[in-house]
Amino acid sequence: MLRIEDITYAVEGRPLFDGASATIPDGHKVGLVGRNGTGKTTLFRLIRGELALESGNIVLPKRARIGGVAQEVPSSDVSLINTVLAADTERSALMAEADKAEDPTRIAEIQTRLADIDAWSAEARAASILKGLGFDDEEQLRPCSDFSGGWRMRVALAAVLFSQPDLLLLDEPTNYLDLEGALWLESYLAKYPHTVIIISHDRGLLNRAVGSILHLEDRKLTYYAVPYDKFAERRAERLAQAESENARAKARIAHLQSFVDRFRYKASKAVQAQSRLKMIERIQLVSTPQEAALRAFSFPEPEELSPPIIQIEGGVTGYGETEVLRRLNLRIDQDDRIALLGKNGQGKSTLSKLLSDRLPLMAGKMTRSNKLRIGYFAQHQVDELHVDETPLDHLRRLRPDEAPGKWRSRLAGFGLNADQAETLVGRLSGGQKARLSLLIATIDAPHMLILDEPTNHLDIESREALVEALTAYSGAVVLVSHDMHLLSLVADRLWLVSDGTVKPYDGDLEAYRATLLARDKPVKANKPQVAKPKRPSREVVLALRADLRKCEERIEKLTDMHDKLSAKLADPSLYEDGKINDLETWNRKFAEVVEAMQKAESLWVAAAERLEQAESVA
Repeated sequence: MLRIEDITYAVEGRPLFDGASATIPDGHKVGLVGRNGTGKTTLFRLIRGELALESGNIVLPKRARIGGVAQEVPSSDVSLINTVLAADTERSALMAEADKAEDPTRIAEIQTRLADIDAWSAEARAASILKGLGFDDEEQLRPCSDFSGGWRMRVALAAVLFSQPDLLLLDEPTNYLDLEGALWLESYLAKYPHTVIIISHDRGLLNRAVGSILHLEDRKLTYYAVPYDKFAERRAERLAQAESENARAKARIAHLQSFVDRFRYKASKAVQAQSRLKMIERIQLVSTPQEAALRAFSFPEPEELSPPIIQIEGGVTGYGETEVLRRLNLRIDQDDRIALLGKNGQGKSTLSKLLSDRLPLMAGKMTRSNKLRIGYFAQHQVDELHVDETPLDHLRRLRPDEAPGKWRSRLAGFGLNADQAETLVGRLSGGQKARLSLLIATIDAPHMLILDEPTNHLDIESREALVEALTAYSGAVVLVSHDMHLLSLVADRLWLVSDGTVKPYDGDLEAYRATLLARDKPVKANKPQVAKPKRPSREVVLALRADLRKCEERIEKLTDMHDKLSAKLADPSLYEDGKINDLETWNRKFAEVVEAMQKAESLWVAAAERLEQAESVA
């Protein structure tokens, strides 16, 4: 059980927690929510002991292991699969010790513990997690240094999931996942055997992967034992009740104040007026949750163009001479709302670059409206903002002829207030940078918006504001996102990018989600002979062979010990008078080796059966 007891903490004089308390029962899956900047990540650092509380306590179970995604992602020559396996430090240490141990008692202890922690299936479990996060069998054998930072973050996530800490702390893990990876993570977390606290603004994940919500607001923590949608309903009810009570209190204050104003200076009523002033002072308004105004996005409206605004016939595109997408026959009208589905690496970004004129057509025909303007937002563009300039500096460069008041008005339309307008971009939050990038992408009133993961770093309220802005927007939208909630509210057409081409997806998002979740599950059939065993990967077979070899090596080592001890016990001098203690010692060691051999042989039989089963399917 995690207990947060009356904690207080401030950053640079700004209080983030003031007497905040909460209790998280063991094994519960909890979503930590709250507006950006309220202190969610800071709470994680306090739980891990990286920051010192000003007052209060955070109590964890004794010897509880806390895990989270490392800030420094792995970049080494170690393969992905071995990087993940190394995250289970106990298993790694035991495996290393098993190769060197000579004492039979210790060997028996090691074998027993390895069996207890299911060490022999570790490679298969690690491979399964990496596959769920988007790495195929071949990629799992490549070194971490072959992959970009975003993909290495997935490796870091796989490592902490594999290590199975008692308290798993995840801070926006879906920000570097695609839709497929995010849906896999939802399913995995829902079955995770220990306590999970996850910071997320993804409503789908908060409804399906967790059962409780921990809400951080007004420097307090409130625990709701319900998924997000139920939490939102209860919070709305609490807000409405608080507002109703405040309305009655304000009406009472106004009534009393009117008496005071009328009779304050009339001698015969002075005492009564003073009495009413004291009554006003005693009336306290109900403390309502801090409800910042919804910061809407203001997308400029484009003029209407004749359809289609883009049409592609027999299109082929790629990089250099490498074809990535072919057989493209696509049409986009100005009122289209299109979601691009498909695994990472299948070509969603390639298609986005083609549509936005950032990549040429290698073959086929593309027709565009002559006046077509396209706005393009991708996560990497947030990183390309000038960190040593302010948002005003960015607009000054883009719109040098506009008055400063117009620049500020534009920024305010994207939720960037006067102070933030003059703050260096390097000091803005991720959400504020995203707002600035969205402003830049839409500043020319585009007829089509291409948005690649626009909600990363946006809190839930800002995501809802983005949905409203896209709903009101009169241009076309092409959207790539891992946020199922956003896709379901915005998109009315689905395109599946796979197998080197793009085709309409006939089902809805729920059907697509069900397909993804069922993809790696074993086929169930009423008749056993109908079910086709899943073919194991080459890497899994190799791992099983390695396990079998290690079992054989242990048996050989123990057999050698057995032979030496047998020879010792056959020595007549051991049975001479005065050596009874030595005899007991050697008999005890012999019994320990026999027991260790029995366990090692059992492990060898199990490993051989697993390998035989895998090779019979391969």
